[in-house]
Amino acid sequence: MNAIIREYLQSYAFERKAASTKREYKRMLLALGEKFGTLPLRALASPRVSGVFLDYQEEIARTRPREADNRLSVLSTVFSRAKRKGKIRSNPLHDFERLYSGDRSEKIWTADDITTFMADAPVELQVALILALHTGQRYGDLIRLEWSQYSGTTILLRQRKTNALVPIHVSQNLRRTLDGMPRLGRNILTRADGRPWFTDANDKALSKAWSAHMIVCGLRPQNYAALTQQEKSQFLRFNDLRGTAVTLLAEAGCEVPQIASITGHTLQSATRILEKYLAMTPALSRAAIQAFESSPATAFANQLQTGPQKKEQSDEETQ
Repeated sequence: MNAIIREYLQSYAFERKAASTKREYKRMLLALGEKFGTLPLRALASPRVSGVFLDYQEEIARTRPREADNRLSVLSTVFSRAKRKGKIRSNPLHDFERLYSGDRSEKIWTADDITTFMADAPVELQVALILALHTGQRYGDLIRLEWSQYSGTTILLRQRKTNALVPIHVSQNLRRTLDGMPRLGRNILTRADGRPWFTDANDKALSKAWSAHMIVCGLRPQNYAALTQQEKSQFLRFNDLRGTAVTLLAEAGCEVPQIASITGHTLQSATRILEKYLAMTPALSRAAIQAFESSPATAFANQLQTGPQKKEQSDEETQ
């Protein structure tokens, strides 16, 4: 197996991935190589080999379920390429079941959460929150966003994950924030001294500063670092601002094409995203009921009454 892992790492398919993705793949494949590297390829033809990998997944998942799924996903990618190359006959992980649930549809930043975070946050973190909330973009794209991509009315952003070019009309609040802040470097989001939040080897600096403030302001517990991955998933994250932006746009009455024009999704993908991220907020429920009550199409339903109610109304009309 070490041989097909090495071949994958030298492949064009691997080379064209983003630098951060390649780092993660290398990290996980190193661990997988240490565990399974000497396994003969002929063993992959055994119907029992899937059980070996699933036992490994469950072992890791006891403390890191998402990591367990990601490792098997990367290994499945290696197997798929090896199959296409004729190295193995089948991919024993082609339909493995994930143990981690990544559905964060209820993890939405409320107005109170945002107020709490913003109250004493360093200015550079405040700018990051406003930019994320008003664009609905991913962490990795926002920390690399440059001033040259901002025209004063529009942000032109190419998403690293999808390669989609997304023109975002800038809201008045975001424009006021951007126009009123000093340009300390090439990137819009920088540390207090003007250094970018990322390097070629690491893009987690903003995430760490963000997490530290989340603890300080009370949105995460003091023992957050000691929690399991599953326990940590119960608390808000930076990327939940993306789902929050989608929710706010929907609450404002935006249709799927309008939301997609900002987030950069295809219409089909945007619909799936809405189904996943659109929390059932009171504002949406209230708007739905108001529309239900005012529509001529639902007049019959709004006039339904029980027997006692009809009698009471009849008595009132007689009087």
